Amino acid sequence: MTKRVSGKTGERVIDGVGVSAGIAIGVAHVVETGLGQLPEYEIDVSAVDAEAGRFRAALAKAQKQVGKLRQKTAGMPEGVAEELAPLLDAHAAMLGSSRLGKGIETQIRERRINAEAAVQHVVHDITEAFAAMKDPYLAARVTDVRDVAGRVLRNLADKPYQAFSVLPKDAVIIADELSPADTALLDPSRVAALATTAGGPEGHSAIMARSMGLPAVLGVQGLLGKVRSGERVLVDGEHGRIVISPSAETLAEFERKAEARKRLERQLARLRSLPAESRDGELIVLQANLELPRDVEGALTAGAEGVGLLRTEFLFMNRDTLPDEDEQYAVLRGIVEGLEGRPVTIRTLDVGGDKISTALGGKIGVSPNPALGLRGIRLSLAETKLFETQIAAILRAGAHGPVRFLLPLISSVEQIRQSRKVIQKVVRRLKRKGVRIADPVPPLGAMIEVPAAALMADGLAREVDYFAIGTNDLTSYALAIDRSDDAVAGLYNPLHPAVLRLIQFTVQAGHRAGIPVSICGEIAGDPRYAPLLVGLGVRDLSMSSHSIPRVKQRVRAIDTGAATRRALAIMDQGDEGRISALLDDFNDSL
Repeated sequence: MTKRVSGKTGERVIDGVGVSAGIAIGVAHVVETGLGQLPEYEIDVSAVDAEAGRFRAALAKAQKQVGKLRQKTAGMPEGVAEELAPLLDAHAAMLGSSRLGKGIETQIRERRINAEAAVQHVVHDITEAFAAMKDPYLAARVTDVRDVAGRVLRNLADKPYQAFSVLPKDAVIIADELSPADTALLDPSRVAALATTAGGPEGHSAIMARSMGLPAVLGVQGLLGKVRSGERVLVDGEHGRIVISPSAETLAEFERKAEARKRLERQLARLRSLPAESRDGELIVLQANLELPRDVEGALTAGAEGVGLLRTEFLFMNRDTLPDEDEQYAVLRGIVEGLEGRPVTIRTLDVGGDKISTALGGKIGVSPNPALGLRGIRLSLAETKLFETQIAAILRAGAHGPVRFLLPLISSVEQIRQSRKVIQKVVRRLKRKGVRIADPVPPLGAMIEVPAAALMADGLAREVDYFAIGTNDLTSYALAIDRSDDAVAGLYNPLHPAVLRLIQFTVQAGHRAGIPVSICGEIAGDPRYAPLLVGLGVRDLSMSSHSIPRVKQRVRAIDTGAATRRALAIMDQGDEGRISALLDDFNDSL
């Protein structure tokens, strides 16, 4: 990060990491989340019960606050819900955990100290314990623990969170960092851009900024001391630049750039009815990833040819009871009918680990490492009644339009065979009852998210009808990186040679078996990667709806023969920097 004073009067320029493209000019809104110096004092024995009660009231209030925030995710832009909702669920779980709640009350009673001090002591002990384990995942969770504690402390101090209660029009949010709770409070209609001290391109703040279509620059050290609320601020999310008190000349320059970007958006909109066809006539299928039923309209507007990934977790979140078959069927039917005959790929439940659903109750235990625990297909096969109910709903929805089953986190042939047995069992049950279902039985696909699945893709290909490569998890698992952990997020790189070889191996295995292979991770929606993916033989990409026009534009500029030759040259490289240079050079030539 660099800071410099421009020759233009009063203008200051700060460079950070651009994580969400776009240009915004607005008014700085500096978020100060500190609570100041918190008191610590001894209390009389007679006051212990009252102090413990004060803490329990603050804790209960915090639980209600998080619950309300969780409800807001249902109305958020595409892509935000999947990133935000599980984190808020994790916050709710922490607030309900015995270690935190009982631990704090024990401190109050045994040490006879005030609730604020007890909270700080317990949080300090937890964070110290996490740090001692030298585990990147636990290190990343420290921020969540502190966010939760801060909420309880604000309630104890009767100091409501006011960060986004009143925002000026075109506010540029300036903060140290944005927690999931912070993001849930944002009103996108009033926010122009985001800039934070912490965060990187693969963290939840970056993902949600892109999903909301907000320019964002993160990783700006010392940002809070460099800008004041009310100052005019310009944010260039593509080049990672923040200009404070921009001169008239700079404003005019960037307004021209902003207008050029708007013209590009209008040009992209005209691509809606055109096919994603390369210069040499190769058709690439572009589909949408859907988080919620309301995303159907956006997919159609963007020109999606179908839904390559419908995440079903929303049906199970923010509720105390499990959705029954009829409820799931009604929601899925609405989505299928809304797509007007376009195919819908429905991923079965991928809850578990750090994606917590209160409705599942004791079905999911606490895992020392949630990313490696009971999640995805593992949970479905462990809770077959839950799985059968969802399969039945999907089969019934398939009577109203084309659907496909997609199994998450597959790592063995046996998991697919067991899943097929469950599907066959449910088909027989529904037919006996005379229930109308999809006919024939929908295709069954496997998500390739685990390196083991990619390495044994030839064997898996004989068991399924198609592959969907989830590059987000595949990259994280292959490189042993939690992309939400700032300490290692910079090492997360889909262009790592090992990740590319796993993708290539999967695509080639699919081709040998004669089954389709799609990619539905973040790289599918980034035009930069389109030539490489097409060159590797991928002909089906699924992404957030707003990414479809730009990817289509890039696809239509590609010659697949040239892309294939460049992809082969890239696959000969062992250096990430060289791979990146070869890819960018190809894109620059288009």
